Amino acid sequence: MEATNVNFNQYFATTPQQGAPVISVKDWMITMLLLAIPLVNIVMLFVWAFGGGANPSKANYAKAGLIWALIGIVFYVVVIVLIFGALANMS
Repeated sequence: MEATNVNFNQYFATTPQQGAPVISVKDWMITMLLLAIPLVNIVMLFVWAFGGGANPSKANYAKAGLIWALIGIVFYVVVIVLIFGALANMS
């Protein structure tokens, strides 16, 4: 039998993968400052989540923030409906 010469680089790339740049602490501080401002925070979350130009880490963070906001709103509505239903049932 003849030995086969297999080139390792032919099957596996040896170049490092190109990823998104790391977000600096300064950028995260600015992000947190913008998210602390009412109404601006919701607008910026939508811009970062669906704008297309944001870093993928920031876009994922914005999507997660919007999901948590939606969960909070649904919970708030359920609690308000239960409270008003209980109050209406008392009379």
